[in-house]
Amino acid sequence: MDSIFTILPLSLYLFALVVAFFAGVVKGMVGFALPTILVSSLSTVMPPELALAGMIAPTFVTNMMQTLRYGLRATWEVIVDFRAFLCIGGLALFGAAQLVPHLPTNVFLIIMGASITSFAIWQLSNFGPTPGSWGQSKVLDLFFGGLAGISGGLTGMWGPPTVAYLTALGAEKRQQMLVQGVVYGLGAFLLVVAHSKSGILNAQTIPWSLSLLPTAILGMWVGGRVSDRFDQATFRKVTSFVLVFGGLNLLRRGIMG
Repeated sequence: MDSIFTILPLSLYLFALVVAFFAGVVKGMVGFALPTILVSSLSTVMPPELALAGMIAPTFVTNMMQTLRYGLRATWEVIVDFRAFLCIGGLALFGAAQLVPHLPTNVFLIIMGASITSFAIWQLSNFGPTPGSWGQSKVLDLFFGGLAGISGGLTGMWGPPTVAYLTALGAEKRQQMLVQGVVYGLGAFLLVVAHSKSGILNAQTIPWSLSLLPTAILGMWVGGRVSDRFDQATFRKVTSFVLVFGGLNLLRRGIMG
């Protein structure tokens, strides 16, 4: 614990615990957005590299919990069905993560934020695609997998591109939660490996990241209780609203730095 207070004061640490709880609640409700909320909120009061390091352990553990909730057989089926998405996403994530200490990401954040926000608003409007109107294909898997991987490697946020794709595919609630758990869990594992190499995760930042776990897990439990009351239509609407939030936060980070 002492090592945490060498890199940030108590007031910021308490703020981070509150944010981690809230991020866990949202993830429990819709299956994603924990890293989006953590990174976008924490980076307003601390260096982005520290915010990115802080979200890695909560992201990895909560995604493993989300995946294992549905059993190993269902998890394996998702891995097989989305193997192209996972493979290209993993390669893109690992490569992009190595650029974090050297590459300004403002332009990328603006492009991603504008795209995701526009898609989510389109989805909420009467002009949006009918859920299920897109069919899964290797081309779409590779495109959205690459987009999610680059986004995850650079910003720690791979949820919005993934959810946008699943929403357009018309994935039902249980499948969305499971696919997200698998995709984000494997992505978080690669993020641990990649940022151990990039230097973002080190002897000082690992305890900081682990310390956010208990409140994130508690929040996820609370959010899961709420999610159990959602029907499919409500789940899709809530997911789209969270996408709008995530996209606007990416825009904010890109414009304001």
